[in-house]
Amino acid sequence: MSGSVFHSSGPHSEQDVAVSRAKSPHTSMFVRMLVRAAVLRRGRVASALFAMVVAAAVATAMLNLYVDVQAKLRREFRNYGANIILIGKDGVSLPANALAQAETVLAGRGVLAPFALVVARTGDGQPIVVAGADFDRVRQLDRWWSVSNWPWAPQQALVGVRALSVASPRNQPFDLEFQGHTIRLTSAGTVQTGAAEDSRIYLSLPEFVSWTGVQPSTIEVAATGSPEEIAAIMDQLEQAIPTADVRPVRQIMEGEARVLGKTRATLLAAAALIILTAALCVLSTLMGWVFDRRRDFAIMKALGASDRLLNGFFAAEAAALGATGAIIGFVLGIGIAAWIGRVNFHAAVVPRFTVLPFVLAGSMVVTLISAILPISLLRRVEPAVILRGE
Repeated sequence: MSGSVFHSSGPHSEQDVAVSRAKSPHTSMFVRMLVRAAVLRRGRVASALFAMVVAAAVATAMLNLYVDVQAKLRREFRNYGANIILIGKDGVSLPANALAQAETVLAGRGVLAPFALVVARTGDGQPIVVAGADFDRVRQLDRWWSVSNWPWAPQQALVGVRALSVASPRNQPFDLEFQGHTIRLTSAGTVQTGAAEDSRIYLSLPEFVSWTGVQPSTIEVAATGSPEEIAAIMDQLEQAIPTADVRPVRQIMEGEARVLGKTRATLLAAAALIILTAALCVLSTLMGWVFDRRRDFAIMKALGASDRLLNGFFAAEAAALGATGAIIGFVLGIGIAAWIGRVNFHAAVVPRFTVLPFVLAGSMVVTLISAILPISLLRRVEPAVILRGE
C-alpha cells in the first residue's frame, strides 16, 4: 500500500514542479543567468563588488557620523542656553498664561524658563538688578552656568560673583529695597557665567513676585530641531502670544548653523569623493564585463533576445551588484563609524539604521549610472560578426 501511495504522489509532485516552472520560466532562467555570470567571472565581480563595498562603507560611516554628530551637537548647543527669547512688548509683563501657551507650542521640543527683572537698591542705596526665576527650570535650561550652590530655602538668593561684592561684601545677610518694600536675603551660592548674570541677584519666582508684585516679562526658550524647525516654532509662538516680541538668540543659532553646516559639508564631500572613485571603478569593470561577454550576448541575440531584454539583464546585474555591496558596506560602515567616534571623539556613535535605505538606493543608482555606457555598447553587438570571430 505504501508503494502505491509513493507512485501516486510522485507524478503529482513532478507535475506541480513543472507547473510552477511553467508559470515563471523567465524568472528562473533570469536568476540562473545572473548566478552563472557571477560565478564564471569571479575576478571582475569581486573587483566591482569590492569597489561598491568600499563606497557603501564610507558613505555609511560618513552619514552615520553626520546624523549622530548632528544630534550630539544640538544637545550640546542646548546646554549653552536659550536660542529664543520672548519679551513683553513695550517693556510690559507677559500675560499670565504666556508660560502655559509657550509650553503648548513647544510640545516637548525643548525647555523654557520665565524671568522677571527689576532694579532694586541695596542697604547702602546702590542700584542692583534682581531677577525672579524658576530655579528648577533654569537648572535645565542653563546648564552652562557655574553655580556653587542653588537656593533651597525661603529668603535665599543666588548671587552673581560681581554682585556679591556690592550686596554682601562680607557674605552676610543683606537687605534689598524696591518701591518701599524691603526683603532680607542670604546668599545660598554664587553664579558665574562671564556675562550679565554675574551682576545679578536671583530669587525664586514666587518670592520675587510676592516682594515686588512684578510678573515675568521674559521667557527664555531652548528649542530643539533644525533651523527650519526652530523658525517654525518662533512663528507659532508669535501667533500664540501676540503681545510678546519673539527674538532669536543669534549667537547661538548662527553658531549652531555654522558648525552643523561645516560638519555636513566636510562629511558629505568626503563621501562624494569616495563614491565617485567607486563609480569609475565600477564603470571600468562593467566595460570589461561587456567585452568579455560579447559572444554570450551575440548568442542571446541570435536566439531572439531583444535589446530591451539584454539591457534589462545587464541593468539587473549592476543593480544586484550595488545592492550586495551596499548591504556588506553598511555593516562595515557601522563598525567604522563606531571606531572613528571612539578614537577621535571619545564618544559612542549610535548605529543609525535610517541611513540604510539611502545607502542601498545610492549604491544601486551608482551602479546603474555606471552601466549606462556599457549598455549602449550592447546595442552595437552584431551576432553575425561576433559569431564569425571578427
